[in-house]
Amino acid sequence: MKGSIGLIFMQMKTLFTALLLITTVTAQEPGEWPIARLQTEMPAYRIIDDSQPIHSVIYEGEKIDGASTEVFAFYASPKTLGVAKAGETFPGIVLIHGGGGTAFSDWVWLWAQRGYAAIAMDLSGRRAPPPQFNEDGSKVYDVGHQKALRMKLAKGGVDHGNPEKFGSIGGTIEDDWPFHAVASVMRAHSILRQMPGVDPDRTAVTGISWGGYTTCLVASHDNRFKAAIPVYGCGFLHEGESVQKPSIDALGDRRAQWVAAYDPGSHLAKCEMATLWVNGTHDKHYVLDSYAKSYALVKGPRTMRIEPKMPHSHGAGWAPEEIGIFVDSILKEGIPLPTIGEMTVNGNTVTVPFESETALVKAELHYTTESGLRTERNWEAIPARIGDGTVKAQGLPADANTWLVTLTDSRGAMVTTEVGFR
Repeated sequence: MKGSIGLIFMQMKTLFTALLLITTVTAQEPGEWPIARLQTEMPAYRIIDDSQPIHSVIYEGEKIDGASTEVFAFYASPKTLGVAKAGETFPGIVLIHGGGGTAFSDWVWLWAQRGYAAIAMDLSGRRAPPPQFNEDGSKVYDVGHQKALRMKLAKGGVDHGNPEKFGSIGGTIEDDWPFHAVASVMRAHSILRQMPGVDPDRTAVTGISWGGYTTCLVASHDNRFKAAIPVYGCGFLHEGESVQKPSIDALGDRRAQWVAAYDPGSHLAKCEMATLWVNGTHDKHYVLDSYAKSYALVKGPRTMRIEPKMPHSHGAGWAPEEIGIFVDSILKEGIPLPTIGEMTVNGNTVTVPFESETALVKAELHYTTESGLRTERNWEAIPARIGDGTVKAQGLPADANTWLVTLTDSRGAMVTTEVGFR
């Protein structure tokens, strides 16, 4: 009898401990990131369609009020494409869509064709339409599909509108989209790392727009990645001309809490991996001032690609060939992009030291002397002279307030200096 009572007591103690653990997790406040759990916990997942080279996957998301949620993702690799060699291992990459986006099968296909295992999840609680293929096996390009074709999951969790991104701040993390987005990405990363043929020590993450924002947060918290490429996205969204600033200001006395918990500027100093920063000079969503403050925080090596008047879209965001070259250089020992030293200005002369395994074929100084909204300023460009390990441009006006130098190599790959301000 005493043994039975003891056993019952131990079972009750175990149950109480489990309930206490659940309470601790779900009661976490914004900014209290359960990083250790997200890095070590393997989420349950199931492949719901493997009849095509791109597989459809459903995996376990973060709980909301104790209720389970699910996340949809596309997955492809050299193995699912049927081109992997026996015993071959390959690197992996996690792909994060932007606002209004979903898991894009085109994006997964692109990276699988490059020899990577790729996973792209939907961060709005929906399932993207299945990919279509032509008779010859080529993929039907479907990034522009109608949003009405996306099916809401029964356990889809948090949507990705402004109320979930900003208005939910306060209380616990359970209804905050930024937390769920980071958690879903880290869970997808855990799944990717154990997929057949994937080398778990060779993974990268990239995201576009809000996905670039999320990439900044993920790169600050998930040190299992070796490289990160935020496209457009950055921190300091509560400052300057950011189109997100009004939504953050509207939070009133909750504003500081959102900034501390979910603005990447509060976290990027923890990022130590290699990063490639891709943006445009006129982007209204992630303005150069905030962008410069963001990349200046990271501790790891950083490479810049700031394109004059780069358009803002998913297709434009994954198109730059420099992204593939950069990731190859980190995960496949490929030929790296040119390395740029510190830009200096002496009078009207701008000097940029560089190192490159490829020949440079073009260099230009880009600048603006105009004021007002950055999206409306006109920029000028003048040729720069390429020397032995140095690029020089003469003619920077005394009243120029923002400038950078672009360097293009024989592959057509462009890198830039960091942004100069005055």
